[in-house]
Amino acid sequence: MFDSLSDRLSGVFDRLRGRGALTEDDVRAAMREVRIALLEADVALPVVRRFIDAVTEQAIGQQVLRSVTPGQQVVKIVHDALVEMLGGGTSDLDLAATPPVVIMMVGLQGSGKTTSTAKIGKLLKEKQGKKVLMASLDVNRPAAQEQLAVLGGQVGVATLPIVPGQQPVEIANRAIQAAKLQAIDVLLLDTAGRLHVDQALMDEMKAVAAVSSPRETLLVVDSLTGQDAVNVAQSFAGEVPLTGVVLTRMDGDARGGAALSMRAVTGKPIKFAATGEKLDAIEAFHPERVASRILGMGDIVSMVEKAAAAVEVEEAEKLAQRMAKGEFDMNDLRTQLRQMQRMGGLGALAGMMPGMKKAKQAMAASGMDDRVLLHMDAIIGSMTPKERAKPELLNAKRKIRVAKGAGMQVQDVNKLIKMHQEMARAMKQIRKMGGLKGLAAMFGKGGLGAAMPGLDQQAGPGGLGGLPGGGLPGGGKLPGLGGMPSNLGDLLKRK
Repeated sequence: MFDSLSDRLSGVFDRLRGRGALTEDDVRAAMREVRIALLEADVALPVVRRFIDAVTEQAIGQQVLRSVTPGQQVVKIVHDALVEMLGGGTSDLDLAATPPVVIMMVGLQGSGKTTSTAKIGKLLKEKQGKKVLMASLDVNRPAAQEQLAVLGGQVGVATLPIVPGQQPVEIANRAIQAAKLQAIDVLLLDTAGRLHVDQALMDEMKAVAAVSSPRETLLVVDSLTGQDAVNVAQSFAGEVPLTGVVLTRMDGDARGGAALSMRAVTGKPIKFAATGEKLDAIEAFHPERVASRILGMGDIVSMVEKAAAAVEVEEAEKLAQRMAKGEFDMNDLRTQLRQMQRMGGLGALAGMMPGMKKAKQAMAASGMDDRVLLHMDAIIGSMTPKERAKPELLNAKRKIRVAKGAGMQVQDVNKLIKMHQEMARAMKQIRKMGGLKGLAAMFGKGGLGAAMPGLDQQAGPGGLGGLPGGGLPGGGKLPGLGGMPSNLGDLLKRK
């Protein structure tokens, strides 16, 4: 998501940061490059013009040019302007109404409407504890109603029973009555789509809206279609009172033009971004976090949220107890590797970590992907329970057997063992420093940010922020963040 734009902007701002002083010509030259980068990212021309004019006006002010760190000031101005372009603050679903609250999903055929309906239903049920009912009003596309029923079963959300021959308005009325009888909190109506915007589609949506009085009308658009997605949103917004947009396939959109143009062109907030095919691959759209990712500043908040969702409390408590004793075996390492997989894998995590942009690029250049985690898990799985508990038992003969069992090479086994040894040493050092409480005290009252200045710019190999290499006194390494091995950078280099 936004990879190509992020790469271009990172190069522009790296050059600005590297200069001690800036002139007006320097800023204007940089803004010309930013303008080209935005246009190449398929951002609408009027949006680009307004953005560049606003940023340039602020960036050439005397307060910026005379500041101690003018490059950083310009980056902050661009960041704030990006946040504004993306919609300012997060726009949540408006569920403040007498149940059942109706959410109507609209959009063209093939935009991912039915899947998005199931994803939002799952999100409302699991994150907000809502009792949800989903109903398919699509009587045109073959098996559309059956598809929603299947997805409902997969996410554990009830769907309205199918009655053959009923028309959309009849189904909507029946869904509302069923929702009232079952004390449903939120009713999701998945309307039919067309291959293009036409009057029949609009008439059907208006008729459904008239009988259901939706609190939210969400337009689902495919971000891969770029400016065409924005044009579709404009067409719908002119006919139906939209309250928000759901962008699908954001994980496949390296340019991001649809997301950057949508709010500015349509005036409708982006409420959700779907980032994959899995039914939990959807997240609320946070403009500030997205702007930070575009500018290579990372997104620690989202990473911590993913960690909280991925980490099993029971597993975390066991690991904390073992860490307090200075213990760390292959089973513990396997637990952390699996947590990384649940959090989205190496690429997703590197994209969220400040200063890890180059590490992510190195991964892509070397052809490395999340299979690395699967390979390491396979190696540990090929060990006997006794070997996992006591890795020191792994002599040359055992390593050959483990490598063959995992379909890997002996050197891969050696790399994993070395990684484990480094993390085990870190656990012992933390224990010597007084355990986790002692480690926390080392950072003082200022917190992690105060202890690690420059978090958004410098990440040493294998570490985070201002601690080069994630170093502890004695040359050790910090334990993983949210279950992630701290020596990720070293791992990348070794692999």
